[in-house]
Formats: sequence, C-alpha cells, structure tokens
Amino acid sequence: MKILAASDIHGDTKLAEALAEKAEVEKVDLVVLCGDLTLAESFTKGIVGPFKKKNKKVLLIPGNHETNATADFLAEMYGATNLHGYALRYKDIAFFGCGSANIGAFQLNEDEIFKTLKKGFKYAKSARKRIMVTHVHPSGSLIERFTSIFPGSKGVTRAVKEMKPDLLLCGHVHEAEGIEEKIGSTKVINVGRSGKILEI
Repeated sequence: MKILAASDIHGDTKLAEALAEKAEVEKVDLVVLCGDLTLAESFTKGIVGPFKKKNKKVLLIPGNHETNATADFLAEMYGATNLHGYALRYKDIAFFGCGSANIGAFQLNEDEIFKTLKKGFKYAKSARKRIMVTHVHPSGSLIERFTSIFPGSKGVTRAVKEMKPDLLLCGHVHEAEGIEEKIGSTKVINVGRSGKILEI
C-alpha cells in the first residue's frame, strides 16, 4: 500500500491542493493527515476537500489547533475517517490514533493520550501491520531536540513501547520535518507539511 502522510497544514488551502496533486501523481491508496489541519479553529474550508476531489481516501486526527469536534465535522463533511480513539483496517494494515497534544489550547494530559491510543489499538492489534498516528511526537525522541517549546509526549512513548506499532506517524514540530528514527522496533517519522510518501 502507498500512502501520503502530512501534518500541520494550518488552514493553508494552497498547500492542501499541492498535497492532493502529489497524492494523485504518486497514485497513493490513502492520505493520512496528522493534525493541525486548521489555524486555531479557523480556515476549515478547502483543507480536506482537495483530496476528496482527487478521489483519495482520507484518515485524519485533530492537532492542538482544533478540537476533536472540528475533526469529526471535517470527517463527516468529506467522507473521511477521524482516527482519534479509533482504528481503521485497510486490507491487512490497521491505522489507529490520538489527536491533540500535551500543550496548547486543545490539549490532553499524558494519561488521556495513552488511553486514547489504547482504545484504538484494541481494534488494530490483530492486523499484520499496525500504524499509530499522533499529532505530538514521543518524549525522549530525536524530534524533541528540535524544539525547546513543544515537549514530547510520555503517553505516546509509553504506547509505542507497550503496543509496538510498526510505524508511528506524527507532526507538531515543524523544524523536525522529515526526521526518522526508531524507538525499539517502531519506526517514527515526523511527516511534516510537505508530506511523506510511504510504501507499506
């Protein structure tokens, strides 16, 4: 399966259109949006729509710039799937996730982050490949070194160590775009604004 994963669009409709074009050119099966779709709950129009116009299946989560209700609204409007506390299986690959972050206007505490991931994981654990989708990065990660403002999440790190997903896709720290690392057997990727094409 080929996917396009991106994060931190922040209401930039031109970026959304460019990413949708990239998804079409690359013939991806799935688009995964790792939160901060809006800028402080503003500019919701034209963010998910460009992908649907290209007939792409979209999975998304909220970031710390929008509520889960806004993510639900966008998912409902455009026929996408909000992975916050939920899982979706595509063939033999399962995606599960937790939106928001441990900082910002719409934050969750570390226990809430872990429990939300655990809720989705129970529907994903029997899949051959399991992909965790979060907005915030794990604590103790290389990504965390790129910022003095945004702490990594201990809840995400705990989930990675206990649930052992094959892949973790995240965003949040713009300066760490494209950084890849491993936590145990899990590959962690900050997919960034320009998006990452992945074959799974």
